[in-house]
Parts: sequence; structure tokens; C-alpha cells
Amino acid sequence: MLFRKIEHLIEDHIRSGSSKILLIDGARQVGKTYIIRHVGQRLFHNFIEVNMVEDSLGERLFANTRTVEDFYLQISMLAGNKMKAKEDTLIFIDEIQAYPHLLTLLKFLVSDDKYTYIASGSLLGITLAQTTSIPMGSIRKVRMFPLDFEEFLYANGMNDMVISMLQSKFQKLESLDEEKHNKVMGLFRKYLLTGGLPDAVNAFLDSHNIQRVREIQNEIHDYYAADASKYDDERKLKIRRIYDLIPSNMENKKKRIFAQDIEGKRGKTFDNYQDEFEYLVSAGIAMNVQAISNPVFPLAESEGKNLLKMYLNDVGILSSILYGNNARAILDDVRSINLGSVYETVVAAELLAHGHKLFYYDNRSKGEVDYLIDDFDSLSAIPIEVKSGKDYSIHSALNNFVANADYHIKKAYVLSNNRKITCKGKIIYLPIYFIMFFQNFVKDNRNLII
Repeated sequence: MLFRKIEHLIEDHIRSGSSKILLIDGARQVGKTYIIRHVGQRLFHNFIEVNMVEDSLGERLFANTRTVEDFYLQISMLAGNKMKAKEDTLIFIDEIQAYPHLLTLLKFLVSDDKYTYIASGSLLGITLAQTTSIPMGSIRKVRMFPLDFEEFLYANGMNDMVISMLQSKFQKLESLDEEKHNKVMGLFRKYLLTGGLPDAVNAFLDSHNIQRVREIQNEIHDYYAADASKYDDERKLKIRRIYDLIPSNMENKKKRIFAQDIEGKRGKTFDNYQDEFEYLVSAGIAMNVQAISNPVFPLAESEGKNLLKMYLNDVGILSSILYGNNARAILDDVRSINLGSVYETVVAAELLAHGHKLFYYDNRSKGEVDYLIDDFDSLSAIPIEVKSGKDYSIHSALNNFVANADYHIKKAYVLSNNRKITCKGKIIYLPIYFIMFFQNFVKDNRNLII
């Protein structure tokens, strides 16, 4: 099975005896159900799984369940023989967003303390916002993402010793030798093709058939585009339009979403589409990057609301849309192909999965810098520029940014295909694959206590 880092988090939470229920949020098809089932069946003799979407489409046993006693009764109808002692019974509530009232009920299940629970779902940000009684102090909400590049390396045979070696090289700013660089870079290019959706990764590992991988990615992409079941038809169309615009926007120089392009109507602003953007981000199928014109720590205090970039949640889906079955466009690093949007998508996904909020620098006169992240050690911003071509050392906007004394920049990164790690002033040039170690240990937005 695929190695997922979140497995350790799930197991540690369960073994800790925490009174909080672990709630795994994330886009569909990222592997939430599989990894929870894997851990639950391994740790508990009595594992009970209930899918609330399936129930809502079928018997609707839990549609009107508002009390602990009623919940136990419905569970007993499905698996009464497995309702044993707390330490040996795990009840997994899957797709809990289908019944928002069950989120409120979690608080009372915690107080009753009769069984061990874990829950998962998608759109939980929106569902919690619309829940009349948020179970404060009863939930530990964690977001799950597609496989990141480090997990992809494990899937392709890398072990802890190799990953530790790579991390040590990153921390010491030491370049890999040519052979190791080519190996890791080759796997990185394959990751651009497969992305991190488990079904696509497994298809790649099993068959190495790009057509099979693309079929899975296209199917999931279509599913994401069509799935906005909580909205009426008019809003669904707007969501679909914004989602469909993302890949084409990636090919534009600015890469920004323009509100008037969504429906082709002049005068429209981002305020007209707040719910649609919120859906795409909360569903986990798109990543939003907010503009910053005054990059002062902490960046969240300066974010702009009307200049927005959006990226697809999975780089494999994007490369499928852009290049179809032509794997050579990426694997051979064809000079005529601009991989900028693909590289930027990988970096966005890695930063987000590693606990960073996504920002970029926008200044009409001084240009743009691809990403900004908070540096909690120096209490300043770190600019990151992503380069997919040979001209990785050309970046006038980044030079101006770093040279601005008002910004108090301590260091900046340029990520590219180049093997050698070099430092020129405050700018550090790194191979693109080292983005997998840009972990935010201070503020990890995958781990929220509410």
C-alpha cells in the first residue's frame, strides 16, 4: 500500500487517548477513507464503518438522529455485535458532511465516552460554518492532501535513509552529485505526470501506462467539475466555469482570475462569486493564492482580496489537461514546452501540504514574485521564485524585492532544474525537488483544534 504521512498522525492521536474526535477533511479521492480504514482495522478488533452519503441515498437511518441514544440504536442495527469496549471499538463516520447535524452530535458522543470515534468528510469548512452549534473543544480537524513528492518517492522505492540523506543535503545546502540528482529529477518529472491522487499513482506503479493514468485523472477531474451538489443549477454553472478557467489562466502571464471572465459580464467583482470560490477551496479541489503588495510579517495582515490566483489541487490533473498522453513533453524536458504552470502548481501544493498559507507578491511597477511565505524565525517574509527553464538566474522582480530595505528580507529562494546549490547575496538557488522540505513547523494549518 502507499505510504501516507498522515497514518502516523491518526495512530498517534488514537493511542494518545485524546478526548477529541479526529476529523479528517480533504478533497474526494485523496485517500481519506482508505487510510482511516487501514489504521482502524489494524488497531481495533471491532471496526465499524458508516458512510453517511450512502445512507443519505439509501435507508436514511441517520437523517434524523439527534441524540446519543438514537445514534447508538442506528449503529446497533448495522453492527450491534461489534459494539464492545471503548478500547477495542472504533466507529468511523465517513462522509459526515452529508448530515451536518452529526457534527454537533460529536460533542455529545465525546461527553458520553462510550466508544472511540474518527470521522472524515469533504467541504467541512463550509459545513462547520453552517452548523448551528459548532462542537468547540471536541474536534481535532486535520486536512489531508494528495500524495506530496516525498510520499511519491517512498512509493517508488525510496526508504527512510535516502529521504534523510536528501533532507540533510537540503539543510546543509549541499548539492547532490550528478547521478543522484538525475535520479531524483527523473522521479520529479514522473510526479508531474502522475500527481498525487492515489488511484493514479497506483496505476502508474502497476502498469507504467500513461493512458491508464490519464483515464483516471480525467475521470476525477470531470467528477470534481460536476460535483457541487449542495448548490442550485445556476451556482453550479458558475463553479464549473471558474474551475474550467484555472488551467487556461495558468498559461497567461499574470495567471490571475478575472471576475468579468467568469460569466463574460463587465462590472462583476470577486464579491459576486465569494461562495463559488469558497466552495472550490473548501472542497480541496483548488488552491487559492492571495496577492500581497506590502510584504510585512505576518503576511495574512496584508493580503489583498481582489487579486487572486488559483491552481488545481493536483499537478497530474493539470499535466493531463495540458499535454494529454504525451509524456515526452515533460520527461524529456522539451525546450519548446513551457512547464512554468506545472512547476508552480507543484510548489503551491507542496507549500500548502506543509502548513504554509499561499501568497504571492504583486506590484504594478516592480513586478510579481511567485510565492511568499512567513519566516517565523526572522519574523519576515521569504520570497520564492519558480523557474522551469534554463534562464533560472534571470529574475528582476525578485532582485528588486530583495533589495528593498523596507521589506527586511533575510533570504529568498529560486527553485529550478539546476543541480548545483549556490548562494548569491540573499538569494539561494535550489533544485526544484527540495521544495518537499519546506515544512512549516510553527503554523501547520492541517492540524486545527476547534
